[in-house]
Amino acid sequence: MGIFNKFSFIFLVIFLALFANAEVQRHRFVIQATKVKRLCKTHNIITVNGMFPGPTLEIKNGDTLEVQVVNKARYNVTIHWHGVRQMRTGWAYGPDFVTRCPIRLGGSCTYRFTVQGQEGTLWWHAHSSWLRATVYGALESFSVTNTNDYDDQSEMEATRTGAAPNVSDAYTINAQSGDLYKCSSKETTIVPIDSGETNLRVINAALNQPLFFKVANHKLTVVGADASYTKPFTTSVLMLGPGQTTDVLIQGDQPPSRHYMAARAYQSAQNAPFDNTTTTAILEYKFASCAAKKCNGPTPIMPSLPAYNGTNTVTAFSQSFRSREKAEVPTDIDESLFFTIGLGLNNCPPNL
Repeated sequence: MGIFNKFSFIFLVIFLALFANAEVQRHRFVIQATKVKRLCKTHNIITVNGMFPGPTLEIKNGDTLEVQVVNKARYNVTIHWHGVRQMRTGWAYGPDFVTRCPIRLGGSCTYRFTVQGQEGTLWWHAHSSWLRATVYGALESFSVTNTNDYDDQSEMEATRTGAAPNVSDAYTINAQSGDLYKCSSKETTIVPIDSGETNLRVINAALNQPLFFKVANHKLTVVGADASYTKPFTTSVLMLGPGQTTDVLIQGDQPPSRHYMAARAYQSAQNAPFDNTTTTAILEYKFASCAAKKCNGPTPIMPSLPAYNGTNTVTAFSQSFRSREKAEVPTDIDESLFFTIGLGLNNCPPNL
């Protein structure tokens, strides 16, 4: 009995030490309609706290998040905490009519959960109809985001027909389309960089479009994906599916200059319409003379992106991921499953 008491005491001290620095972080999300000007027009979109993208939440591993969500928009809504392992808090997962009823106009809901054993980049987004096109933000555990341009009219159309979203008019990086779209150059996102190594968090927040991402004249070292560390590997291009996140290191080893960061669609399905435009941001060295004076510098260098149907590039990138440690997985296949996937391009037969 004496030995057991000593063991219990030691275990308790270690357990308490692990969570001594954990905090409860409280936030308030107000879902509301917000006017934004993009591509020469003013759009009415749904946002959190009037921000697009929404607030970035920065937490420590072991922290508890308590987020009150108040719905002042005309659509039902829930919030999904993408990639968070909901340990004993599955009701906070988010998809409407799956783990909870949606929050109606004028209603509110408080999500409370703890992030444990995850470090890196996660994100949150609406999980009702197509609202996640504009209701989203980063969740960083210790952005550059790509998303479809979308407005309130598109949400009404999706609600009325139940169809796939319309082909987008533009992609964005941190909510700005970039120099290659009309009426967009003045608001192009500028990403400052020092000489040396910089961490870049990349989230594909697009509705349903895989995207290539590349930075001119720079290599990217992938060190994590979906808040899990990976065996580092270096690549010139990323390919992220919708909802995927990547932590990369970028070496600031170029002379004072400006370089485009660019993203475009990866689309291999035949006869499926998609947005074949390119969004850009500018990677700008802080010690460049123009950066210091906030003037118009020389035209940034454009990266050479893969072809929109560059499956070989996608395969090479995907096969580069490795666990930092050997993972024991079953090797004997005892069940075979057959999956079918539809694109929603064909009209339903009459009377169905």
